[in-house]
Amino acid sequence: MIDETTGPQFEATADDSAEQDFERALDRVDADPEPPAEPETGPESGFGAGLELDTPADTPADTPADTPADTPADATQDDAKSSDENANGSGSSRRRGRGRRRKRGSGKSDRKSSDAQSADKSSQADGKKKIKKEMLINALQPEESRIAITENGVLEELYVERNSLESCVANIYKGRVVNIEPSIQAAFVDFGIGRNGFLHVSDVEYQYYKHLLTDKEQAARNEGKRRGGAGNDRGQRNKPLIQDIFKKGSEVVVQVIKEGIGTKGPTLSTYVSIPGRYLVLMPALGRVGVSRKIEGDEIRRKLRKAMNELDPPPGVGFIVRTAGSDRTKRDLQRDMNYLIRLWKVLVGRITSSPTPSAIYEDSDMVIRTIRDIYNSEIETVWIDEKAAYERAQEFMKICMPRQTNRVKLYEESEPIFQKWNIESEIEAIQDRTVALKNGGSIVIDQTEALVAIDVNSGTFRTKDDAETSAYKLNLKAAEEICRQIRLRDLGGVIVNDFIDMRDEKHRRGVEKALKDAFKRDRARTKVLKISPFGLVEMTRQRIRPSLKRSVYEDCPCCDGTGLVKTAESVAIEVMRLVASNASRNNVQSIKLEVHQRVGEYLNNRKRRSLNEIEQECGATVSIATLKDCSPNHLVATCKDQHGKDVRISQPGGSKSKKITLYNRRFSTFPPPCDATRKSGHVRCHYRRKSPVPCFAR
Repeated sequence: MIDETTGPQFEATADDSAEQDFERALDRVDADPEPPAEPETGPESGFGAGLELDTPADTPADTPADTPADTPADATQDDAKSSDENANGSGSSRRRGRGRRRKRGSGKSDRKSSDAQSADKSSQADGKKKIKKEMLINALQPEESRIAITENGVLEELYVERNSLESCVANIYKGRVVNIEPSIQAAFVDFGIGRNGFLHVSDVEYQYYKHLLTDKEQAARNEGKRRGGAGNDRGQRNKPLIQDIFKKGSEVVVQVIKEGIGTKGPTLSTYVSIPGRYLVLMPALGRVGVSRKIEGDEIRRKLRKAMNELDPPPGVGFIVRTAGSDRTKRDLQRDMNYLIRLWKVLVGRITSSPTPSAIYEDSDMVIRTIRDIYNSEIETVWIDEKAAYERAQEFMKICMPRQTNRVKLYEESEPIFQKWNIESEIEAIQDRTVALKNGGSIVIDQTEALVAIDVNSGTFRTKDDAETSAYKLNLKAAEEICRQIRLRDLGGVIVNDFIDMRDEKHRRGVEKALKDAFKRDRARTKVLKISPFGLVEMTRQRIRPSLKRSVYEDCPCCDGTGLVKTAESVAIEVMRLVASNASRNNVQSIKLEVHQRVGEYLNNRKRRSLNEIEQECGATVSIATLKDCSPNHLVATCKDQHGKDVRISQPGGSKSKKITLYNRRFSTFPPPCDATRKSGHVRCHYRRKSPVPCFAR
């Protein structure tokens, strides 16, 4: 059972903090909330209030009655992630100011929305080439599923998921606090997957700490909110300390909002949200909102009115997704009923399940991608596996019955990705350098701290002056950068180094081109202006590890650095090692095991020095060479006159019976190219065919 003092309380919130929590939840999904009306009071508001476990009478017959096997959940990171609140009461001065700004641009927004709805007709009327958009689903391999979105045969989006690395983003768990770190104001939660999750105090909703606030504190918070001051509950500053909210052993209901990367565990939040096809349900935050991506004041007003007329249960909030912008009231009602019914099931699981345990798990990748990405622009969904095809057909019949015929089974002998020439494009994603049309290239380097993207002019030439040529190339690069970021699923801090431009108009044009290109990106992005150094800094929402992190591992030869020591550098280390041990009285022989290129260097260039050491010290030095090992491979063994091992004296002063440096062998290893020699290192050109190639090149 959930702890009475720390767990979610299934009751109304009668003060301003509930409104602040609603804003906090909307902020988590990229919201721009408007000031809400006065909160409702009563025993039927709040987290799970008013929801019984029986099926509502108005639930459509074709609404699935089972548990969330085919239930949408990953869409929290999709359109619902950018939404604003629909205020039910009178607005404040902040709302009136926003209303004036919207009014000034409403004509443009309405026209833009109208144009978006008639995009196909307009493009045909203007003689523009129609874009053929298709979704290709490769699910034949049980270990891995791949989904590609193509536009006129060009790969635009790629999603890869392996069963061994199945995503847990958007899953809901009942967990237990196992550790609290006051220094970073965070708790670590065991929620049953083998790795503890990270829960920051800013992701703790009001229900968990409302019992800690006195009436005086509530009055001060409300007064600050009315004055437009620090009444916001979005940060750590306005909340109790994490050690006061939770204790070790406290039970908490959490949702995974970000995959763990490297040694870091998944990021958790108590702001639970459950997405459907057209709506997103947010328990305990009883407001309705509309996605910020839905443009046009008239459309937004109609959607708000429709949502209010649907009369959602008290204490349960909903956000209209962009997929629901052109849906009928009946479609929204059906989706709402489905989500309400699902939430009732989850409430029962929360109260009856042990800790830790999974309360809600998202659908498989095929259903999840169709639910979140499919729209009317996609003409055909091709699936090459019959079971996945049948699941997709069933889902389409429930959610989009009129478009079921767009899902087709691919039955040809040629693999589906080869049929559409996708495999070659996927292989190109692995490259560090991406060529641009008409010359030029971009170079992408992913590090722990950030992603660096450099634009190079290469062979790009025009008849214009240098400034105009740089501007044209940067425009092409901006579009390709956005495409590569989406395909590689890069996230975090990204720094783009464009070719320098002096004209302010050109600089602003490149900024606009980059922002426009990211409008179609499902992840949240924020692009800054070009800095005085010609850099464009930006951030992109990191939901899961990038394609590189998912598919590749560090090269066992160079440890992911992309560099190995030159033969000369390793040979110098060998000579130091031999000189420090051959002079010892009890050393009779020294045996060295090195890579072939190092052995050749020693025999050709250091043979005289080795002979002098042997004559002066009376010790023999033998060199064995290997081909199937790292270029840095070095194994040294010293023996006395009786053939027993002698501890080796290393240049640093320590001693051991046997020294092994970089002792790694492989089936095949082409030696690095000496043309890339740099500061005693050469580029690592090792490409390991099984299981992975070296990515750090």
